[in-house]
Amino acid sequence: MPVLETPRLILRPFRKDDLELLAELMANVDFMRFSLGPQSREKTAEVLEKMQSRDRAGEPSQFAVILQTTERLIGFCGFFGQNVDGVERIEIGYRFHPDYWGQGIATEAARAVRDHAFQVLKLDHVISLVHPDNIASRRVAEKNGMMVEKETTFRGFPTIVYSMNRGEFDALKTQGAAG
Repeated sequence: MPVLETPRLILRPFRKDDLELLAELMANVDFMRFSLGPQSREKTAEVLEKMQSRDRAGEPSQFAVILQTTERLIGFCGFFGQNVDGVERIEIGYRFHPDYWGQGIATEAARAVRDHAFQVLKLDHVISLVHPDNIASRRVAEKNGMMVEKETTFRGFPTIVYSMNRGEFDALKTQGAAG
């Protein structure tokens, strides 16, 4: 998987040596608030291996998000394969250390991943799955040009499905708002 760069971020494939910092992130209650809760180092190692195996298979996966000024791993943003209501979908998902919330970093990363999805991977459709109470992530999806498709239950949680298709992306680019 290629490396993506934004003005403040480097998005690159995860490496084995990311395990310690990723484990710290995934053990953080706030980092994991709208997910399955804090995870052990062992569970984090399983997640890391899954992301790396998707990379090795040439499948869309998560990027490690590195802050350029510190060269530190601050979260992840990229693709998850999800089965939503019996349909296989590609999700743009993101999660960042709480110290970096409210700075536009998630939106910056999500836009780079969205552009990669449509321009490089040539995907026809992407989604973002957001818990209704996660107002910040809802704003990121909306700033990323996504619209509410529906509400559902995903893995036992109430979930808003935001989506964007290729035509909507092309219209966004034409309007000059593609970021």
